[in-house]
Amino acid sequence: MRRIRITLAYDGTDFHGWQAQPGLPTVQGTVEAAFAEIEGRAVPVAASGRTDAGVHALAQVAAVSLENPIPLPNLRRALNRLLPPSIRILEVEEAEPDFHPRYQAAAKHYEYRVWRSEVCPPFDWRYVHHHPYPLDTERMLALAPLLEGENDFTAFAASDESDRLGGSKVRTIFSSRLALEAEKLVYRVCGSGFLKHMVRNIAGTLLEAGKGNLDAGGLRELLRPGCGRKAGPAAPAKGLFLIRVEYGAGPRVAGTSECSEGPES
Repeated sequence: MRRIRITLAYDGTDFHGWQAQPGLPTVQGTVEAAFAEIEGRAVPVAASGRTDAGVHALAQVAAVSLENPIPLPNLRRALNRLLPPSIRILEVEEAEPDFHPRYQAAAKHYEYRVWRSEVCPPFDWRYVHHHPYPLDTERMLALAPLLEGENDFTAFAASDESDRLGGSKVRTIFSSRLALEAEKLVYRVCGSGFLKHMVRNIAGTLLEAGKGNLDAGGLRELLRPGCGRKAGPAAPAKGLFLIRVEYGAGPRVAGTSECSEGPES
């Protein structure tokens, strides 16, 4: 049995997220169907994490166990022939038998994109949140780094079926920065892991700060354990991209070591 690590990109617009769901088009379900055709049996595909409906990925990492001896270059070509153009397999490589893309991930990089000018080009519309209204971007830029470090992100998490297990909602954010790039406002965040809707809620909270509805004190209050309030509202899914996943030692909190930013499109 071979353990194969794959890196894939996808346009999440027409999918109900990564996780397979009966009767709904999902990225996982589509990729598993392609592997099943190659392997001749059902093949589970595990990913580094579940992206929400409408969220995109430039370099999601997943893994699968196969018996088929097909050479890796041929496997990549076969998968891309079977998959729709909205999902592309970028890389395939042999992995250790115990490799798990989620449990062994050291850091994940996300990017949220906001289009600021009045007219959003049709070729960008599917991949940005169009917000042409006044924002105090200086306040937003100043508040973004306050999320760095180890914090309780309960206020930034949507309810999830795993909540009944009582897992910790403490996460470490290595880097949290906002940048103005021509017509776009781009939020980049790198962390040890993310809760359901966490990045979208952070982006929505920063937009609230830009509207004048939140200051530094209010943001710090949201990070206080047991604050009892919810952040957000969540920014629309279509502006969110999973940029890449790191393995190995991983980065440190900004200011102690570099947490490299993902590629720009």
